[in-house]
Amino acid sequence: MQNYKILWADDEIDLLKPHILFLNNKGYDVVSVNNGNDALELIEEESFDLVFLDENMPGKSGLETLTAIKAAHPNLPVVMITKNEEEQIMEEAIGSKIADYLIKPLNPNQILLSAKRILDNVRIITEKTNLSYQQEFAKLSMALSDDHDFESWAELYRKLIYWELQIDNTEDKSMSEVFQMQKNEANSKFTEYIKSHYEGWITGSDTQKPLLSNEVMKERVFPETDSLPVIFIVIDNLRFDQWETIEPEISRLFEVESKDYYYSILPTTTAYARNALFSGLMPLEIEKMYPDYWVGEDDDRSKNSFECELLERNLERERIAISFSYHKVIHAKDGKTISENIENLLDHKLNAIVYNFVDMLSHARTDMQMIRELAPDESAYRSLTKTWFAHSSLFETLKKLSEKEVKVIITTDHGTIRVRRPEKIVGDRNTNTNLRFKQGKNLAYDEKAVYSTKNPEELKLPKLNVSTSYAFATEDSFFAYPNNYNYYVNYYRDTFQHGGISMEEMIVPLIKLKSKP
Repeated sequence: MQNYKILWADDEIDLLKPHILFLNNKGYDVVSVNNGNDALELIEEESFDLVFLDENMPGKSGLETLTAIKAAHPNLPVVMITKNEEEQIMEEAIGSKIADYLIKPLNPNQILLSAKRILDNVRIITEKTNLSYQQEFAKLSMALSDDHDFESWAELYRKLIYWELQIDNTEDKSMSEVFQMQKNEANSKFTEYIKSHYEGWITGSDTQKPLLSNEVMKERVFPETDSLPVIFIVIDNLRFDQWETIEPEISRLFEVESKDYYYSILPTTTAYARNALFSGLMPLEIEKMYPDYWVGEDDDRSKNSFECELLERNLERERIAISFSYHKVIHAKDGKTISENIENLLDHKLNAIVYNFVDMLSHARTDMQMIRELAPDESAYRSLTKTWFAHSSLFETLKKLSEKEVKVIITTDHGTIRVRRPEKIVGDRNTNTNLRFKQGKNLAYDEKAVYSTKNPEELKLPKLNVSTSYAFATEDSFFAYPNNYNYYVNYYRDTFQHGGISMEEMIVPLIKLKSKP
């Protein structure tokens, strides 16, 4: 244990010598003074890791001393100790950002626990997390050898996310590499599962299937519109681990009624998955039923220009006669407009709002060197998402909605994965540019390394011509053309992409919130 240095200021310090000796025996170096002025002088002369501060001292009071300490050393943790249990004093101390608040009479273990919680918190968490993950590693490895269905895959994925976030909070990250190997193994086996079952889900031959993109509105959203207004929020590209980072802030505003999931269809891209989400149809069905609303890969127009119209057609087919609104937030002013006009949303039974920030972040990370520096890995990517959310118009909108009687459903259209392994592919000039799936004719690739179909209709996917096929990248791979191969690989490796098969892209959050009583 590191040898920490503690300053203890109390006008009855002589009576506390047994506590000081107890801390000394536990390895803490304690320096004592009996007034606030001496404490402030010592803090300027010496370096301390923690201050125990009596609230009721003659001369400069504990609260006055606390204010002076925080003004000069805002990051120095201070524990306020008092006989006084008045709420006003507690609030003043807490407002001054104290690290802990203890009530006299004290006992030695109470003091020790406070010091450990503040000074050794990270070390203790790291040691406990690493030990717990080592014990869990074998269980997870055994679980990976089992036969899984779609439910147990979702459960396993969420267990992996739990441990990823726990390890992310440790100090030395010594388990990170081991965990990454285990997650890679899981994605490898998940890929084999999808290869064996996905076509059956789409054709209906496999009746044991998960909720898919095209079923979400009918099964999870429309039924909620019977009573309160529903706010249906789609945060493009939101992975389950990113949801976990913003959930604490949201749960302060709403009760999390259910934390569910669904499986994104292939390709796991906005053009396919989100159109399927709003329309209630698979891409081939959209192309056939509403050709004016389907924008193919050979078309330069935006692939998601008709989500509002597709949602309207979906409601009509289900014979649901309700008023609805649709909003897409691309720029800050779009989100601000929604936040400032909450009452207008409440005039409708269903309000769909698409936030494109996370999607833009993933693309910006590919295109901008600064973003690549800010988000070099999943941990930093989650951190950027959390920072965005804390200062976003979405958070402001949710704050206002939390004061209303509404139902809120938060989901996404697909996730993303950090790609590392290039897979060579050859296609003609009309082949699409996505790094995780290719649509074209005469595609050439290693069939063992991809999931492919030469009959797109079987997966209910449209095709440009008779010989169109689809190829999907798996696990953490991405497609690269042989010409200019090294430059292409170095440019895109370690970027976040979507369109293929991985737990991160396919198993996505579907969260239901309700107003707190």
